[in-house]
Amino acid sequence: MHPVSLEASPVPQTLRPHSLIELFLALNSVALQGFGGVLTIIQREVVDKRRWLTQQQFVEDWAVSQILPGGNVINLCIILGNRFFGWRGALVALAGILTVPLLIALVLASLYTQFSHIQAIAGAVRGMGAAAAGLIGAAAIKMLSGLKNNLLGVAWNVALIALTFIAVGLLRLPLVWTVLGLGIPAFAYAWVLVRRSEREALKAPAA
Repeated sequence: MHPVSLEASPVPQTLRPHSLIELFLALNSVALQGFGGVLTIIQREVVDKRRWLTQQQFVEDWAVSQILPGGNVINLCIILGNRFFGWRGALVALAGILTVPLLIALVLASLYTQFSHIQAIAGAVRGMGAAAAGLIGAAAIKMLSGLKNNLLGVAWNVALIALTFIAVGLLRLPLVWTVLGLGIPAFAYAWVLVRRSEREALKAPAA
């Protein structure tokens, strides 16, 4: 197998939030739009619209947020806030993604408890579940473009995606065992590739 070079194609120029208030308002807007799934909205907001992250950076941060305890999108927002403003940004990002949606969720939960026995409402909730699954699938397909410059290469990424789908979607294995069984070997192999590329970079003659 040919060694993988760390010198990827030029990374698109990214911006950053000017203040904690801008970060709070942006994530608050994401949360208020994210009925049925925030992943698609936050990806469009921070990558396409505001350009705070490249697609590859978003995929990498999302991967880290998935292996941490807690809600994936919440973890992603904490990572995003910490990237720009440290611990203050992490707290502001957490408040931005949770405050108003939490209030709305409390009100809706109270109403749903009182009216969930109505057949029309139960059917509407099941329909929203299907729409949420579609949103998540669309976001996953869009994130595939961020893997083209991934260190592991296309073949390894495709294999890991397929194995993860089989383990979780078909075999119904617990997510923790899937992460440990596939994530640790992938991490170890990526580490080997990084060290190999670093050694080759040191040996290469200066231009």
